[in-house]
Amino acid sequence: MAIDFTFPPDVEEARQHMRTFMDGEVRAAEDRLLAEDAGRADWRGALDGLRDEARRRGLWMPHMPAAWGGAGLGATALAAVSAEAAKTRFGPYVINCYAPDEGNMHTLLHWATDDQKDRYLKPMCEGTMRSCFAMTEPEVAGSDPTLMRTRAELHGDEWVINGHKWFISGARGASFAILLARTEDDPEVPQAATTAFIVDIPSPGFEIVRDVQTMAGGHNHCEIRIEDLRVPAANMLGERGLGHRLGQYRLGPARLAHCMRWLGQIEAALDMMVARATERYAHGSYLSEKQGIQWLISESAIELYQAKLMVLHAAYRIEHGLDFVTEVSMAKHHVANTLWQVIDRAVQVHGALGYSKDSPLSDMLLQARWSRFADGADEIHKWRVAEKVIDAWREDGTTRRATGDLPL
Repeated sequence: MAIDFTFPPDVEEARQHMRTFMDGEVRAAEDRLLAEDAGRADWRGALDGLRDEARRRGLWMPHMPAAWGGAGLGATALAAVSAEAAKTRFGPYVINCYAPDEGNMHTLLHWATDDQKDRYLKPMCEGTMRSCFAMTEPEVAGSDPTLMRTRAELHGDEWVINGHKWFISGARGASFAILLARTEDDPEVPQAATTAFIVDIPSPGFEIVRDVQTMAGGHNHCEIRIEDLRVPAANMLGERGLGHRLGQYRLGPARLAHCMRWLGQIEAALDMMVARATERYAHGSYLSEKQGIQWLISESAIELYQAKLMVLHAAYRIEHGLDFVTEVSMAKHHVANTLWQVIDRAVQVHGALGYSKDSPLSDMLLQARWSRFADGADEIHKWRVAEKVIDAWREDGTTRRATGDLPL
C-alpha cells in the first residue's frame, strides 16, 4: 500500500523536537511573562533569546529552504511542526514562521528579483526585518480584489500611488509592505488590473492612521492612508498586471499554513476541555461521565480528526505539484469552523472560568472568530468549492476530481 499515515523518521524527530522546545522553554517563558504582566520590551527581549535557541536547535524557519537559513521542510512536514508550535502563544514568532511574514517570504522567494531578495528577503530570514501585506480596502469587498480602488500611475521611473487600506496586519513595526494597487484601466480580464509593489516603511505618503480595534482589542491590524506615495519602478514585485495572480499564489499556501497553526489551537482547546471534564465534579458525578459533555468531546474529536486529514492531504498535493486550490478551500472552511466550535465548547465546559481571563480560552475564542472570514470568508470558499464540483461533473460526468481525487 502506498498510503502511509506515519511521518518519516526525520520528520517525526523534528516534530518531537519542536514539541519539547515549545512545552519546555517557550511555554515557561510565556507563563513567566504573563504572570509578571511584562511590557512589550520585556517580552520581546525574552523572545529574542528563544529565537536564538530555535536557530541553535535547527527549528528556525521550517518553511524556508536551507539556502536561506531555514529547515527546508516540505508542506506535510511543515504541518507537523507548525501544529506543535501553535500550541503556544508565541511559538510561531519564536521560530520565525508566522503571518504575515511567512507568506511574504514565500512570495519574495518566488517573485522577487535578486536585488529585492537581498534587500528584503535576506533580513527577514535573519529575523531582523518584519513586513506586512497591503491588499484589503474598507470601501470595497475584501473578498473581491478585482474591485480594488488604490491606484498606481507610472511617472517616469517612479510609481505614484494613492489609496486607502485597512486590516493590514503587522503594519506597525514593519520595515516594508507588499502593496497591491490598480495599474490597468481596461484589462482583458478583471484579474489583470493590479500590480504588486514593495513599499519601504516609513515613506512619505504612507500613513498608518490607527490600529483598528477588534472585538479582541488591538492586534496591529492597521488602517493606512496612501497619498502621492512615490515608489521606484525597481520596486515593482513581479510583472505589471499580475498583482492578483501574485496575491492568490501567496494566499493559497498561506491559507493552509493558517490551518496548520489552527490545528495546534484546536488540540489545545480539546485537551483543556477533557482535563476540565475529568476534574470537575457536579450533581453526583464528574462532568466527563455526563452524556451531554461526552457529546461535546466526541464532536470535537471527530472534527479535529477530519481537520488533520484535510490539512495533510492538501499539504501532500502541494508537495507533489498537484492542483490544490479546491482542497485548500475545503480545509480552510472546515478548520476555521472547527477552531471556533471546539474553543466555544471548551468555554462551555469550563463555565465561568472559561469566560474569564483566568483561562486562555476567552482570548482564544475572540481570536478564533476572525478565522471564518480572513483569507476568504466561509461563503467564498463554499462558492468556489461548488464551482469546482459542478465543473468536474460537467467535464467528467463525475464529481470525483473535486472531492480530493482520492483512490477510493
